[in-house]
Amino acid sequence: MDATTKQRKTLPSDARADLIRPSREDAEAAVKTLIAYAGDDPAREGLLDTPRRVVSAYEELFGGYRDSADEVLDRTFSETGGYDDMVLVRDIPFHSHCEHHMMPFVGKAHIGYLPTDRVVGLSKLARLIEVFALRLQTQEHLNSQIVNAIEGVLKPRGVFVMMEAEHTCMSLRGVQKAGSSTITTQMTGAFKSDPHLQARFISLVRSPQK
Repeated sequence: MDATTKQRKTLPSDARADLIRPSREDAEAAVKTLIAYAGDDPAREGLLDTPRRVVSAYEELFGGYRDSADEVLDRTFSETGGYDDMVLVRDIPFHSHCEHHMMPFVGKAHIGYLPTDRVVGLSKLARLIEVFALRLQTQEHLNSQIVNAIEGVLKPRGVFVMMEAEHTCMSLRGVQKAGSSTITTQMTGAFKSDPHLQARFISLVRSPQK
């Protein structure tokens, strides 16, 4: 098996099959170039091991490229006792990286859905967020990917996903407006057609913790 085949086999089902990852050595060399571009000496003692550490951090921060949403949601449960009301998991922390500046944005997500005959383990919803958040993203696209994955696997009567985040590409550079937050929402099915369901979701999300 050649190196190209090995690299392609690690890609999740929703990744482009024609993309080939550079070697770790290439990645570390790129970090050295960026250090020099920033104005420092990559050969000085304090920076000698930085390229290795940065590449290791990237493997963790962008681990979502190696994961598949379908695999995360592949186990569902039908023993619900006829439950057909809203399932809501709120205040799920997440972090991602803006695809425009490769700077972090950090926040929390709220996921609600109306099951038909099957539900998924609650921890799987948090894991689903990680699959897409640990990639280069825009918040809008991240929100949409989560909704589409739940729709595609669970086939619920409706999905509502709200995300709130602070973007460091806006708070630490550019306009430098620390503390500003971006809120995105996307809904499908009954949530989209029923204003009362929308209001109930938002009320539950905003209700104070006990």
